[in-house]
Amino acid sequence: MDKNRVVAVAGVNDNPAKFGHKIFADLLANGYDVLAVGVRGGEVKGKNIYKTLTDLPKKPDIVITVVPPIGTDKIVDDCIALGIAEVWMQPGSESPAAIEKAAAAGMKVTNRRCFMVAEGIW
Repeated sequence: MDKNRVVAVAGVNDNPAKFGHKIFADLLANGYDVLAVGVRGGEVKGKNIYKTLTDLPKKPDIVITVVPPIGTDKIVDDCIALGIAEVWMQPGSESPAAIEKAAAAGMKVTNRRCFMVAEGIW
């Protein structure tokens, strides 16, 4: 993926053992323009964690979900409202309803594949 595209990772927190944190940190370390989204807010790696996609300072080109499926449903709603064109649902975060809703809205949807493996970062 083009590193000039803005990536938002939904499901980020300050716990290094959690996958949302790991994915965000690795994307940041590999030069991606990445934004952190997590319901509790806070900070990670010196960057702000925004509570929702609507709080972000710029619109991402792609949103990676690392949250439970019910959270992905809400994230897809926000993506649609913001006109975000692509969502990548990490394994375990996808739900049939979110996939169907995103596809019906014309979004590019990827699921059942790890973004980090697909991009060669892990």
